[in-house]
Amino acid sequence: MKPNLEHPWDLTPQQARALQNKLRKRVVLRPASRLPKLVAGVDVSVSRGPWREATSRAAVVVFDYETLEPLEVATAEMPSPFPYVPGLLSFREVPVLLLAFAKLVHKPDLVLVDGQGYAHPRRLGLASHLGIVLNLATIGCAKTRFIGTHDEPADPAGGYTDLVDLSVSPSEIIGAVVRTRDRVKPLYISAGHRMDTPTAIDHVLHCCDGYRLPEPTRRAHQCAAGKTLDELQRDWKRQSKRT
Repeated sequence: MKPNLEHPWDLTPQQARALQNKLRKRVVLRPASRLPKLVAGVDVSVSRGPWREATSRAAVVVFDYETLEPLEVATAEMPSPFPYVPGLLSFREVPVLLLAFAKLVHKPDLVLVDGQGYAHPRRLGLASHLGIVLNLATIGCAKTRFIGTHDEPADPAGGYTDLVDLSVSPSEIIGAVVRTRDRVKPLYISAGHRMDTPTAIDHVLHCCDGYRLPEPTRRAHQCAAGKTLDELQRDWKRQSKRT
């Protein structure tokens, strides 16, 4: 897969924020009318130490949407291109993700991202930025809150509440806080690109196979740490037999 949009990545934090404010106008908060056939999860791990000496490793794992059978794993590594700056995670992670996406044989219809989407101060979190660059439908599936206020979602799994940005006038719903498993901490779900919040919630709940995290991002995290497609497929077959 090749990028649909190209822009410089070697920017200062000030330049990166200015670019986010420009790119936010491209975000489409409208989902496709049909269900995806293929869904991917992405994750990036960064080695410890000074960022100029660190290595970023990305994993993209493609699944059959209906069965969640893992079909393909693509990984890539590069020197970490950007320091960790809150709100600018995409400039640290998208470049190495693009290298991994370039290796894919299967083109996903939907991508779940371990990070924020629209729930971002400039409405351009990692999921939104990646979606714009690749012109893919994306969803932000964050484990922690970055911005916004919310009530606690109801138990059991499937309960959710609005994530609201009260710092703007009028206040704006920027995502949802979703209980994906009984009696565990919720996830912070937001539309990335070519997506809306209600549809994002449905997709995430579909992809949570008994775990707090959606299977695509959970498995991408494992593959960024070295797990292989063969290992994923063996896990999937064992689980399929149990169900």
